[in-house]
Amino acid sequence: LSYINGKSRISHLKRISKPSLRKYVKHKQIPRVLNGIGEIIISTPQGILTGKEARKKNLGGELICEVY
Repeated sequence: LSYINGKSRISHLKRISKPSLRKYVKHKQIPRVLNGIGEIIISTPQGILTGKEARKKNLGGELICEVY
């Protein structure tokens, strides 16, 4: 983890897909977090990727969480 002046750089972490309700999206439906400031983590057939990497590779998958 990284800290700035004693405060964590990660201020928000929200789990999207849960065991009781899985959330799957296509590559065109991957949401943008805070207009690109945050990151979305997605599980794809090629492994765990950020939303930007998955969009670039045209891969969809299961949304894991959003971080900013």
